[in-house]
Amino acid sequence: MRFEPGRLVMHRNVRRGRIGWVRPARVISDDERGLLLWVAEGSPVASEVTEAGLGMRAVPFTEWITSTYRLAQGRWNGPPLLKFLPAGAAHSVWWFRDAHGRFVGWYVNLEEPGVRWDDGGLAGVDMVDQDLDVLVRPDRSWEWKDEGEFVERLAFPEHYWVADEAAVRAEGKRVIAVAEAGVFPFDGTWCDFTPPAQWVAPERLPDGWDRPPAR
Repeated sequence: MRFEPGRLVMHRNVRRGRIGWVRPARVISDDERGLLLWVAEGSPVASEVTEAGLGMRAVPFTEWITSTYRLAQGRWNGPPLLKFLPAGAAHSVWWFRDAHGRFVGWYVNLEEPGVRWDDGGLAGVDMVDQDLDVLVRPDRSWEWKDEGEFVERLAFPEHYWVADEAAVRAEGKRVIAVAEAGVFPFDGTWCDFTPPAQWVAPERLPDGWDRPPAR
């Protein structure tokens, strides 16, 4: 399944069959290398919260797993975001920019490979975020991110969506080696990408954004 450039698709994180977060994105390209997406500044988004309105990172995991949940809608409050989902890979790479649109580094999101869906009027890709991440600076120095949360959640295997800690860390180390070598996608590709002027944030999430997960 390939998505046409310019199409609006839903990039969704799924946790044990529930939607964790949703971000609408425009397809820049979709080819043998993978899927390249653009999340516009101010895009409508949704994320899972407790009935009290708290996100997963705002409460201890012991409290999160005993809570009831709902999907809260809001807006993407960061700078526009470029995301690359390499074909078949257990990670994605995000290009971070500052408030002035200048490239400030890559974010390696470790995740189970995405599963695509297309309902005709709306399409998307559902992945499982594995929480541990890698920050890669423009000089290609790096550091692990969210390792404390990753370790905390691994202590609850009956509730956590990550089953193989070693595989997640191995994928992170593999991508780190690619980054240190300065090869694609850490070779400067897309660091100066400018979207078409008409790619503004949609006013709201389109109908079907919360359809059952494809995974």
